[in-house]
Amino acid sequence: MLAVFLFSLFGLIVIGLPVAMSLIATGAIMVFVSTGGIPYQILAQGMYRGIDNFPLLAIPFFMLAGEIMNVGGISDRIVRFSKTMIGHIPGGLGYATVIASMLFAAISGSAIASVSAIGAVLIPMMRDNKYDVDTSTALVCTASCLGPIIPPSIPMILYAVNANVSVMDMFLGGIIPGVLIAFALMLVWFFHSKKAQYPRGKRASAGEMLLVTRETTWALFLPIIIMGGIISGIATPTESAVVAVVYSLIVSMFVYRELRFSQLKKVFVNAGLASGATMFFVGGATAVSYMITTAHIPELLTDTIFRITTDPYAILLLLNILMLLVGCVMDVAPAVMILTPILVPLIKLVGIDPLLFGVVMCTNLILGLLTPPVGAVLYIGCSLSKRNILQICKAMLPYLCVMIVVLLTITYCGQLITFIPNLLK
Repeated sequence: MLAVFLFSLFGLIVIGLPVAMSLIATGAIMVFVSTGGIPYQILAQGMYRGIDNFPLLAIPFFMLAGEIMNVGGISDRIVRFSKTMIGHIPGGLGYATVIASMLFAAISGSAIASVSAIGAVLIPMMRDNKYDVDTSTALVCTASCLGPIIPPSIPMILYAVNANVSVMDMFLGGIIPGVLIAFALMLVWFFHSKKAQYPRGKRASAGEMLLVTRETTWALFLPIIIMGGIISGIATPTESAVVAVVYSLIVSMFVYRELRFSQLKKVFVNAGLASGATMFFVGGATAVSYMITTAHIPELLTDTIFRITTDPYAILLLLNILMLLVGCVMDVAPAVMILTPILVPLIKLVGIDPLLFGVVMCTNLILGLLTPPVGAVLYIGCSLSKRNILQICKAMLPYLCVMIVVLLTITYCGQLITFIPNLLK
C-alpha cells in the first residue's frame, strides 16, 4: 500500500494532473486495491469531513484580507513606511524589503500575496537605484517566505487542525523563527551591499517621517489587532481573521479611499478562487489521509526509520531531508496535509513535541516555494523582474543557505519555538 500511495500520487502529478485531483484519485486507487471496489461515499465523506472544521474558516478570511490590502493601498503604505525609515543607509532598500515583508506577513499569512505586493513595488525601485536585479529579486522572494512563518500563517492552521495542536500556540511558536530568518537575510544583504558599495539614499526629513507614519498607522494597527485578539483570548484565530477583513475594508474604502465599490467584486472573486483551491487541497488530502491511516502507512514508515536509527535527533535530521525533498515537488498546503498524518505518530512515539515539529515542518516546506519545479514564489519573482530562473536561483543560494541554518537551529533548539507559547501560558 505504501508503494501504491507513492507511485499513484507522484505518478499522477508527473503526468500533469492537478495536485488536488491527484490526491482524490490516489485515495480512490488505494480503496480499490484494498477492497476491490471504489465506495465513492468514503471519498466524499472524507472530503467533507476535511473542510467541515471551524478553524479552517480563518484561511479564506485571511486570504480576503490580503486581497483587500493589495488593492486598498495598505501594502503600498507599508512599503513606503519601511523605505522612509531605513532607506537612507547603504543598501537601505534591501533592509526595507525585509521589514516590509515582516509587516505584511503579520497581516496576510501568504508568501504569494507578499511577493506580489512587495515585489511589484520594490523590485522596480531597486532597479532604478542601480541595485543588482538578480540579488534584489532573490531577497524579495526569500523575504516573502516570512509570510507563512510569522503569524498568522495558513500552513500552520492546516497543521494545527490535522495534528490537534492549538492554532494560537502554532502562531506564537512561529514568531522567533520568523524574526531569526529576517535577521539572517539582512545579514547576507549587509555583506552583499557592502561588497557592491551601494550609495546612501536620501534621508527623509522629520516632517516626511511624521507624515508617512501618520498615513501608515492605520495599516500598522492591523497586526496588533489580529495578534492582540488571539493572545488576549478575546478572539479565536478565525474571529481575528474576520476582524482583519472588516478592518481592512473600512481602512481601504473610507480612510485611504483607494478601494472602490466597483472593485469589490474582483477582490471577492480572487479571494474565493484562491480559498476554493486551498480547501479543495484540504478535502482531497483528508480523503487520502483516511486511507493512509487504514493502510498503516505511518507504522510502516516508523518501522523503516527505526531500522536506521531510534535517536530523536537523527530522526529529525532524516525528516528534515524528507520534507525538503517533498517541498521541491509539492506545494505547501497539500504537503502539510499529506505529511502530517504520516509523520506526527512517529514524532510522538520518539517524544518530540508536536508543536515544535509543526513549526519546523512549515518552515521546511516553505523553502520549496523558492525552488523549481514547483516554486511559485520564485516564478512570480522572475516574472516581476523579467529575469531568467537560473540567474535568480544562483543569486538566491546564500539566502537559502542561511534559511536552512535557521531551520536546523530551531530544529535542535526547540526552546526558540516553545518559549513564547510557554511564557504566555
